[in-house]
Amino acid sequence: MTAVDRTATVPDAPTRAAGGFAGVLRDTGTVLARQARPVLGRPFMIVFGMLQPLLYLVLFAPLLTGLAGAEGENPWQWFVPGLLVMLALFTAGFAGFGLLPELSSGEFERMLVTPVSRVALLLGRVLGDLATMLVQMALILVLVLPFGFRTTVPGALAGFALLAVLGIGLATLSYLAAMVAKHTYVFAPIVQTVMVPLMLLSGLLLPMELAPGWLYTLSRFNPVAHVVDAARVLFDGGPWDGTVLLGWAMALGLACVAMAVGARSMRRLNG
Repeated sequence: MTAVDRTATVPDAPTRAAGGFAGVLRDTGTVLARQARPVLGRPFMIVFGMLQPLLYLVLFAPLLTGLAGAEGENPWQWFVPGLLVMLALFTAGFAGFGLLPELSSGEFERMLVTPVSRVALLLGRVLGDLATMLVQMALILVLVLPFGFRTTVPGALAGFALLAVLGIGLATLSYLAAMVAKHTYVFAPIVQTVMVPLMLLSGLLLPMELAPGWLYTLSRFNPVAHVVDAARVLFDGGPWDGTVLLGWAMALGLACVAMAVGARSMRRLNG
């Protein structure tokens, strides 16, 4: 199917211009459905996106056995929440790569002149990536249960909700960066430069309590580190203490800022 053919599928929604909040919701559903078609047609893409976190799970988690910072507990119990945050970082943080072919072919610009809400063009994509991310997380959670990982249903749901909010913020920023970069050779270094420090300073691979004082202090300025701490408490079935509330504050703050900037940027695009 050509780029023009795929663009033509977007206005399957009512062809009149989007009007108000209801119009944005309708158009978001249209864009979301369009984004879901390739994944539903090739479900192996969901599994393929899980390969890197699974490699960390199999080859790295056993090394944490008896590690002081993990408090001597089951390494799966300590590492799995961090692994789920890693999945959110990779799935949402690299979401902008999917937009680059449409930018280079001119397809995205053609979509801007359709009646579809410009905000929905961004929001529908973000929600599509979010759905894929949550399915991957659920599959990983099912896979680790036989190996001794334990959680509660309320704790798991709260943990997924927290990571969903984080994913919304990261995916939105990733798409905005792609629209600015426009080319893979520009976008890739930008993402790597941002994502690697976020991951290394989050404590998802190793406890930051083992780091030198200056490095631990630096990690406290990383919002993802607080989300990791909160996710570990939630998936362990712990209470909504200060750690959890701080993690939620960081995730919500990132998502709100990203969506506000994203909505403003989309409305300013020339159609």
